[in-house]
Amino acid sequence: MLERLIIDINHALYSYILIILLVAGGVYFTIRTRFAPFRLLREQIRAVMEKPSDGKSVSSFQALMVSTASRVGTGNIVGVSTAICLGGFGSVFWMWIIAIIGSASAFIESTLAQIYKKKGPDGYYGGPAYYIETALGCRPLAIIFSVLLILTYGFGFNMLASYNLQSTFSSYTFYNTDSTPWIIGLITAAIVCYCLMGGGSRVVKITGFLVPIMGVAYVLIALIVICINITSLPSVFATIFSQAFDLKAIFGGFSGSCMMFGIKRGLFSNEAGVGSAPNASASAEVSHPAKQGLVQVLSVFIDTILICSATAFMCMCSEVKPTIQLSGAPYVQTALRETFGAFGPAFITVAMILFAFTTLIGNLFYVDKCLTHLLGRVPGKTFMRIYHIIASVVVLLGAGLSADLLWNIADLLMGGMTLINMPVIFYLSKYALNALKDYELQRQKGVEPVFHAKDIGLPHKVDCWE
Repeated sequence: MLERLIIDINHALYSYILIILLVAGGVYFTIRTRFAPFRLLREQIRAVMEKPSDGKSVSSFQALMVSTASRVGTGNIVGVSTAICLGGFGSVFWMWIIAIIGSASAFIESTLAQIYKKKGPDGYYGGPAYYIETALGCRPLAIIFSVLLILTYGFGFNMLASYNLQSTFSSYTFYNTDSTPWIIGLITAAIVCYCLMGGGSRVVKITGFLVPIMGVAYVLIALIVICINITSLPSVFATIFSQAFDLKAIFGGFSGSCMMFGIKRGLFSNEAGVGSAPNASASAEVSHPAKQGLVQVLSVFIDTILICSATAFMCMCSEVKPTIQLSGAPYVQTALRETFGAFGPAFITVAMILFAFTTLIGNLFYVDKCLTHLLGRVPGKTFMRIYHIIASVVVLLGAGLSADLLWNIADLLMGGMTLINMPVIFYLSKYALNALKDYELQRQKGVEPVFHAKDIGLPHKVDCWE
């Protein structure tokens, strides 16, 4: 009954409410920023290379890697595969659309996170809970958002990532459905616990090292597969677009359509507008909030346009027919086996291990920041040790639960965050837009942009830009 209720709520959320919020918000922000995600590509690359002034704080690149670690995860393999197997090849197109129009939302929320960030003993921190409380003066809503984020990333997404990781081994002969998931879950939980005990600095260093290697290797393998099957590429694009605009099929059964699965898996993958990435964005030391907003646009493109497309093209070029039975990692593994033989499934297993691992620790980085908000201070060591143990146990439990239940719980919790964050950033967007205007004016004058709250007439008291 609980699972049925969750499915019904998700159907309402993703069939009507979230589509309107995400599409309308994304289009509005794209227009108001004068297509900044595309127009300011050079500025995005320039901003991501900026070093912190003291050489010790979290850099733009490191903050990008933490948010990308959470975005670029098992959803890029299992999520894309699930969308194709259950919704058809047209799902890929709707993933692209969500990423393209969502990139402007990512800019707004991350710029706001920088404007309203706080200064702590271990560096900067912030996110939606902080701009909700500071700018709207509504702590109850900020607390609700923080609780939702903790449930989403500390429980829903991390249990799902753990399950997706162990499911990769299901194609091997040693896999036993009764014991293997728990063994893999236990090993994963132990490694995650070790990283968490090292604190936020260890998380940032690990993700900053693994994410670039992981992403480049995955894209290179995808390019090799595409080149080997280059003659089938035109038909792949034709299939994507023909199924994406099969309106009769879409509106005849929307809940199972390519549009529905593309939007759900696209949102799960890139998280633009959800309110997660701003928690990482706020940790960066930059001279102007708009810089980190531009950097986060890159994260959305890396995640969906690059990594998700790599998975989709690898699968579709292999000409392996997607089925419900192959949904998840097995479809990608089967597709790569057609091209590389035994190396294909082994590569996906390694990629899933790295994707899942960086997702797990990236998600818990967000949870750390929300715990700080809920408590009103940086938690003590004893509290954090207990929390890290609980978080690790959750990873263990996720390995042995039902995949359908975990996907539905993750979708529901993520939808709740989006329902709060999108209206809030819409209301506060004028400050992010003014920050962008201030940034561009300074760039036109040939000076390095430096931000002061008074320059955009910010009416709220902030910690870092007075």
